[in-house]
Amino acid sequence: MLDLDGRVKVKHDGPVFELSQDHEDFRRVVRDFAEQEIAPHVAAWDRDAHFPTELVPQMGELGLFGLNAPEEFGGAGLEEGGFSYLCLAIEELGRIDQSIGITLSAGVGLGINPILSFGTQEQKERFLPDLVAGRALAGFGLTEPEAGSDAGATKTRARLEDGEWVLHGAKAFITNSGTDLTSVVTVTARTGESDGKAEISAIMVPTGTEGFVVEPPYRKLGWHISDTHGLTFEAARVPEGNLLGERGQGFKQFLKTLDDGRIAISALAVGCAQRMLEEATDYSKTRIAFGRPIGVNQGISFQVADLAVMVEAARVLTYKAAWLNDEREAGRRSVAEVKQAAAIAKLYSTEAAVTATRIATQVFGGNGFMEEYPVARFFRDAKILEIGEGTSEVQRMVIARGLGLPS
Repeated sequence: MLDLDGRVKVKHDGPVFELSQDHEDFRRVVRDFAEQEIAPHVAAWDRDAHFPTELVPQMGELGLFGLNAPEEFGGAGLEEGGFSYLCLAIEELGRIDQSIGITLSAGVGLGINPILSFGTQEQKERFLPDLVAGRALAGFGLTEPEAGSDAGATKTRARLEDGEWVLHGAKAFITNSGTDLTSVVTVTARTGESDGKAEISAIMVPTGTEGFVVEPPYRKLGWHISDTHGLTFEAARVPEGNLLGERGQGFKQFLKTLDDGRIAISALAVGCAQRMLEEATDYSKTRIAFGRPIGVNQGISFQVADLAVMVEAARVLTYKAAWLNDEREAGRRSVAEVKQAAAIAKLYSTEAAVTATRIATQVFGGNGFMEEYPVARFFRDAKILEIGEGTSEVQRMVIARGLGLPS
């Protein structure tokens, strides 16, 4: 509306999207931790494909795994806004290294949150205290060799036999599933048929279960530090009480999990793009060619300017989606709103991150192709952002459906 002298005035009827001073103070704490405890070691960890088990309890002591968890399980007990804090932590860790960022993202979003959201009190008391404290990690087994976004194609099966679930099948690309700290992996499996459709349920399989085999780690293009394995289940038996949530509700459960995960991946992408902006800006100021800094050339400066715009837009989309997710948890926003915002943020931010690594590598020239410089590592790490938690094509499909377009 307009006041008498013609100036625009905005009226807010409720909570508004804005990062508070508390958020920014928290960001600085995580950034200091990442720069002091991770940055000095990350190049060697990446070179050796070493998962730093000792770092997880340190992150737990900082409270990073418990931002969404209630105090009874050792969490922060934030009544509202916990997810936004988690995204800030993921962004700041991802600014130093994407593998460490995804360790936290998957540890909370795929490990802790399904148990917290759908578990019984006994399941929560059994697993959450160690997970929240960083004494343990959990994984989420959804993807299969022939079933990713098409979860209806799940082939892993579980049948009830003498009070136990007996699992047969395989999972692929499962994060945090084979570390020395991994305590449990939640697995989606077909537990029957209903109205001609597969009945998919979620079942918790503790580490050490007979018949639960963790395959050797993958040799990956990027995310060398991240723990990633294929899993096989050969008549793996777990108690009937290890069912997570209601039987046949696994499909709905993982959709809720994916909405949160897409926003978290978006935050990870923001960290990647932010780091590339910093690296490209600094290098443009200090690299001398033909007697002057290369940043004086518009061919360089315009690309860095475009990168700054991408970072700003990605950050706004990400934290708007995170805020909407917090608002949904408080009952003030709908699932549909969050789903659409999550898909938009994930699509834009991840594609911006990939572009950011390409721009930064080009700015660095030949040095950008050398592992001595971090842009090479980020270049390798970025591509998976457009694939994990639903590909860019899947995000476009979700957005189109959200607009009411025919499917």
